[in-house]
Order: sequence, then C-alpha cells, then structure tokens
Amino acid sequence: MGKARIHPVVRITHWVNAVALTIMVGSGLRIFNAYPAFARKGETFCCYPWEGQPIPNALTFGGWLAGARNWHFAMMWVLVVNGLIYLGFIYLHGEWRDLVPKKSFFRDSLEMMKYYLFLRKRHPVQGKYNALQRGTYFVLPIVGAVAVLSGIAIWKPVQLALLTDLMGGYVWARYWHFLSMVALVALSAIHIFMVFAVDPYALRAITTGGYNPEKSPEARNARPFYNLFGRRKSKEPPEAPPPPVPPERPASPETPSAPPVAIPHPSGGEAPAFPGPAIAPPSEPASTVPDGAKQ
Repeated sequence: MGKARIHPVVRITHWVNAVALTIMVGSGLRIFNAYPAFARKGETFCCYPWEGQPIPNALTFGGWLAGARNWHFAMMWVLVVNGLIYLGFIYLHGEWRDLVPKKSFFRDSLEMMKYYLFLRKRHPVQGKYNALQRGTYFVLPIVGAVAVLSGIAIWKPVQLALLTDLMGGYVWARYWHFLSMVALVALSAIHIFMVFAVDPYALRAITTGGYNPEKSPEARNARPFYNLFGRRKSKEPPEAPPPPVPPERPASPETPSAPPVAIPHPSGGEAPAFPGPAIAPPSEPASTVPDGAKQ
C-alpha cells in the first residue's frame, strides 16, 4: 500500500471543521435574526443594504435564540481546538509547504484562470495543489481566525473592550464577524463545486487517503465538467501499424587469406613460413670457372 496523499490528522480535522462550521453558520444566522441589522436603533449603517430583513429560517439552525446560542458557542470551542490541532500538525509535519503560495503565485494563478477560461490548451504544471488551491487553503485559516476573534469581541465586549475597540467598536465587530462568515461560506462553496466539477477523485483522498496520480486534473487535462472522468476517446479508426522492418542481412565473411607457404632455403633447410602467395626461391649464382677447367 502506497503512502496516503493526505495524512489522517488532516483528514479528520477537515471533516470536524466541516461539521462545526456548518452548525456555526446556521446557528449564527439564527442569532442574527434576533436583530437583523447592524446599526443601533435610530441609527443607520453604511455597508449593509438589507437592514431589518431576516435570513430565511430554512438557512438557520437552533430553533430559537437561546438554543442557537448554545450550539454556536459549543461549536466555537470545537472549531478553535480542532483548528489549533490542524495548524500545529501541518507546521510540525511539514504539510504547510504544500499550502503556502509560492513566489510565482500571481503568475501561476493567472495561468490557471486562463486555462479554466479556455484561453490555454494545456493544464499548467501544478504538483499536489494548483496555485488557486494553495491560495484558498492558505486564506481559510486566516479568515477563520478573524471570525473567532470578532466573535469573542462581540461575546464579551466589556471584558475584552480592547479587542472590541481594535475592530472599530461593537457594531463593526459584528459586521467583521458577519463578513468573515460570508467569506468562509463562499470559499467553502467554491471548494466543494471544484471538487465535484474538476476532481471528484479527491473525495477518496480526503476520506481514505488514496489517490491515483494518473487521474489528477493535470493528467486528465480537466476543466469544470470537461474531461471529468478522463480524456474522451477519439472516434476515428486507429492508425494502421507501420510495416515490419526486414531483418538485416548478415555481413559476408571475409575472403580467407592464402595458407602459409614454406620457402626452401639455399642451405637445404626451410625458411620460416609466412602467410602470403608463394615466392620463387632465389637462383644459384653463375659459376666463374671457365668451361675448359671443368673437365
């Protein structure tokens, strides 16, 4: 069994955060409906055009104000403890290296946007996460911290007056708390949409840890709802295989050299044999004795 793509600690904290955040958002909206405005009575607020309009009850959780408060504060501590475990683990285990944006973040993000808008043919090289994912996963803990701090500021505005004042007062602390909730919901919604629209195989990674790199968005060249389950097979008939290459003929053997030839030596012996054609022995020297003296 290969190494899990996502560590068990990250997987567990991910799902705990998902449950805690869902309950916190629903109960928070129910608390907001008790007074669906940011300005005090008789005053106006610049930055919320729906003053006095409650959130639909179908989007709230807790049933009534006291019940919603109980759920909200209970899940707040779950979210805080779980978030600290997650942050501590990714720092000590080195997982933060996969989440912190690189120096080329803006350039890489632009290339991903061009790819999603069909202005680029091939999926950019991404590694474990692409630039947009890195940015989202890096910002989420920061937004979560703002939500927690602003929530504490409006929970204890007298005891924690310094924190409340740093956020601009009670009214603005409520507003930052509301905006951080909206940002968390928006980022989570985009995250869920991209999982189902681009990389549904990531669901296995976040539940069991397994993942097939051959089915990654980069390998499939996947955009939202495009090449979702792999590249489309071409309807054209397959090309004919190339003709077989004839085997090479063996090289012709070299012409054998002539056998060694023994050359007779004038003294009656034989000269050492050497390869090559036969050579005639040297002729005897002419006699210098006159013919009459031979008798």
